[in-house]
Formats: sequence, structure tokens, C-alpha cells
Amino acid sequence: MSTTKTTYPISAYGLMAERHWREFRPKMVAEMEAAGKLEEALYEAQERTLDELLELETKLEADGLTKQQASDQAWEVVRERYILLPPEDES
Repeated sequence: MSTTKTTYPISAYGLMAERHWREFRPKMVAEMEAAGKLEEALYEAQERTLDELLELETKLEADGLTKQQASDQAWEVVRERYILLPPEDES
């Protein structure tokens, strides 16, 4: 019986999340790595970010913003939900 590890394609958003998490959420990263879940969590963060960005950009464009304005505003809203998480408590 062979076990195959699932690989998740990580994009620029996933890499951004990993850099940020390693710097500001090292305990969380260590726990995910120990459980073998870091790559999956990065993939999930990037996919949710992409989905929500697209949805919000579409709505903002329908509200009259240019494509660039919609993209910029959507990024401001969505980025801290999954990618740029707040720092861990130092305690």
C-alpha cells in the first residue's frame, strides 16, 4: 500500500501568505508544518482570496468603478482575511 502526498499548486498569493505567516505567525506555521497541513492551508488561503477578489471586483465594477479601482479596493478589503493575518500574541 503506497501513500501519495497531495500537492497543491501555490501561486504568488500563497507565497505571499507563507512569507507573512512565517514572519508574523511562526507558532501557527510550526503547528501546521507538524501536522503536515501548511501547504494545504496556503492553497486554501490563496483560493479563497482569489474567489473573493473576483466576486468583489465584479461588484465594484458594476457599481461604476474602473477595473483598476475595483481591483485596488477589493485587494484592500480581502487581503487581511486570508493572506496578511494579524501577528500572533507575544505572550
